[in-house]
Amino acid sequence: MSLKVLRYVPLLWLVTALRAEVDFAHDVLPILEKHCAECHTNGKYKGSFSMDTRAAMVGSESVVVGDAGGSDFIDRLLTDDPDDRMPQKADRLADDEIAALRKWIDEGVAWEEGFTFRKNVWKSPVRPRQVIPPEGNAAPVDRIVRAYFRERKVTPPAPLGDAAFARRAYLDLIGVLPTPEELGAFASDRAPDKRGRLVDALLARDEDYAAHWMTFWNDLLRNDYAGTGYIDGGRKQITGWLYSALLENKPYDDFVRELIDASPATEGFIRGIKWRGNVNASQVQEVQFAQNISQVFLGENMKCASCHDSFINDWKLADAYGLAAIIADRPLQMHHCDKPTGEMAKAKWLFPEIGDIDPGAGKKERLRQAAALMTSKDNGRFARTIVNRIWQRLMGRGLVEPVDIMGNRPWSEDLLDYVAWEFAEGGYDLKRLLAMIVKTRTYQSTCVEPDSGPAEDYVFRGPVSKRMTAEQFVDAVWALTGTGPGKPDAKISAPPAPRAVRASLVQSTLLMRALGRPNREQVVTTRPAELSTLQALELNNGKEFVALLERGAKGLDASDPDGLVRGLYQRTLCRPPDLGELRIGREILKSGPGGHGAVDLLWALLMLPEFQIVQ
Repeated sequence: MSLKVLRYVPLLWLVTALRAEVDFAHDVLPILEKHCAECHTNGKYKGSFSMDTRAAMVGSESVVVGDAGGSDFIDRLLTDDPDDRMPQKADRLADDEIAALRKWIDEGVAWEEGFTFRKNVWKSPVRPRQVIPPEGNAAPVDRIVRAYFRERKVTPPAPLGDAAFARRAYLDLIGVLPTPEELGAFASDRAPDKRGRLVDALLARDEDYAAHWMTFWNDLLRNDYAGTGYIDGGRKQITGWLYSALLENKPYDDFVRELIDASPATEGFIRGIKWRGNVNASQVQEVQFAQNISQVFLGENMKCASCHDSFINDWKLADAYGLAAIIADRPLQMHHCDKPTGEMAKAKWLFPEIGDIDPGAGKKERLRQAAALMTSKDNGRFARTIVNRIWQRLMGRGLVEPVDIMGNRPWSEDLLDYVAWEFAEGGYDLKRLLAMIVKTRTYQSTCVEPDSGPAEDYVFRGPVSKRMTAEQFVDAVWALTGTGPGKPDAKISAPPAPRAVRASLVQSTLLMRALGRPNREQVVTTRPAELSTLQALELNNGKEFVALLERGAKGLDASDPDGLVRGLYQRTLCRPPDLGELRIGREILKSGPGGHGAVDLLWALLMLPEFQIVQ
């Protein structure tokens, strides 16, 4: 980098970029395993100190996140008191080891997602398993959940009211808020099956469904990425094919087969990103293929195993390279921590109990075999993984967490296996899967507080609330203010071209990026749930957001203040204001000079957690 360029690089960014952060897997884990694990993990917790998980460590009084100097953990490594010094009956840690642990704590106690020192005696099954739900008149999912609640003495959460259910269902299924007219019609319907009919009607809105679920699949498939890979011709968009697949509700097994045994319209996913210049061995396109298909479709994290035998699961370097070799055009040499091993990878499947890849076949045939094995009815992991992702998207937490580590035990094996079996037997119909969950009493329950305890002790008590995605928020603002772009992104081919413009179908803006829409250099399976400083700043005075509010306020009729306040509450929160809110709304409308009170009222409503949270 030249000095001329350096002059324009913000100093904070430069300092951050040049600082080498501690890597848990390489810098910290070996130290903990060597000196600490024997006495403080896997059921043996001397001094009542457990290091099994990050939660266990930071939940103790021994580790203070961000403050190594205030952490008893570090003090015990340094003290000369023989009663307090750790490790006891062993040599003191080397200075560089202590320095690494200090830096690790100061930087926030980074941890490899899903890693635990606790030995997992449960083995995730591969083949599907048919589950017969308990007898009863309720939906099968509800019968399984009720049995779970009884066994754990959990009081079921209260049911949702009609308006709250409609708001949640609209946002979850098609990504938009119901209009006051739609809400009114639903509320006045007295038929006992009206909720089920609403679900069916929403899922029949094909364009709204496709536009909403583009967000989910763009994140998962690294689509709609505008970075280096396209500049170097390393991959292609699959937007047109993806939109069409969602519009026609392509069966999920066909969907995935077409992505792996790819055509020119779909090959962008398996080709991955071709980075500029030299990259480490785990970032080449063949290894990206292994990482992406295993993570997205099987819920297996192969990123560690792409560099070395994994610390967080049982996958080996040869497993990751076995998948990578499926797509390789030429012999692929394995690399261990970026150093060539001299050994050539041999194409193979992760679960040989259901079949394998012929390493002597040509690339096209190897991909065909991989697609067939991935979508085989014998591969129960395939259905379980997407069922878990959809459950997490609808209920706020997966049956298995994290959703990319399907080797972890689900909180209900029976429920996961039942829904996965029904999904496969029903033709891998994604809309049918959504309806199966949304039509249950379990889904139609009030949200509960999220469980903050260790993941291994989790007990399901009901759905938890979710933040709107960036695309949902922007769609709602566009609808409320009558603004938005004039046409969808040109990457969606016509026909079929959507009539309605949605945020997922246009290029990302600063507002969307601030609200969490990712660049998609990596597979994104869950977006951050916490409000960031950037989001707070953008929603407070960002030019794009303020311009939308100002344009929208000009179209509001303030001649009837009470009517305007009531209408805005219905369109944002799906309920009328109470008397106090109505009074405050009037005062806000009066306070803004030159009609700016309407802008303030719009802003105040959009900032409410009640608006931004799907609950």
